[in-house]
Amino acid sequence: MTPTFMGSEPVTAESGKYAGVSVFQDEQNVGLRFMRSLAPEQQRAAIIGAKDGRSENLSEMFKDNITVPFQGIAAGSLSQAHRDQLMELIGLYVGNLRDGHATVNLADVRTHLDRTHFAWKGDTDADAAFYYRIHSPVILIEFDHQGPIALEGSRGTPTRRHVHTVVRTPNGNDYGKDLLRQHYKKFEGSPHHGHQNR
Repeated sequence: MTPTFMGSEPVTAESGKYAGVSVFQDEQNVGLRFMRSLAPEQQRAAIIGAKDGRSENLSEMFKDNITVPFQGIAAGSLSQAHRDQLMELIGLYVGNLRDGHATVNLADVRTHLDRTHFAWKGDTDADAAFYYRIHSPVILIEFDHQGPIALEGSRGTPTRRHVHTVVRTPNGNDYGKDLLRQHYKKFEGSPHHGHQNR
């Protein structure tokens, strides 16, 4: 399943054959609903900062085996109802797998649920732009509202019209290494570096 990166700008098709079709609405709305369902002190524990950058995702490209600290609120401290809601949210991402694989992955996630953390950046009002991260020993999920690239608006101001999601396996060596880039970096300037005609 990993690494999985999905992104869209805009998130709703405004014309053509698929006009009106939207993506990432469940991931957005279920995530916000979960955050808003937490008690105020739990929300304070989950919040790790303001949503003040164009991009908050830590585990996108070129971040093979990135070490991300566990932050936010631990699921082990939540009620069963909240734990069920968190599993529903995780299921939106894992559910992209075929049913049998999704069942196996979700069982693995549930086994580590006490050690799963939910972290949040941004506001929690109904139309807020925000970032959240779900992180356990076996899964790392990020959802991020990002600044526009092609649409109007300041690139530094996140918008609900540009979304990135990432699903990774922590320390799972799930991104390929760019061996050619490593080679060039290591041998740059070397007299033996370069291509020979054969």
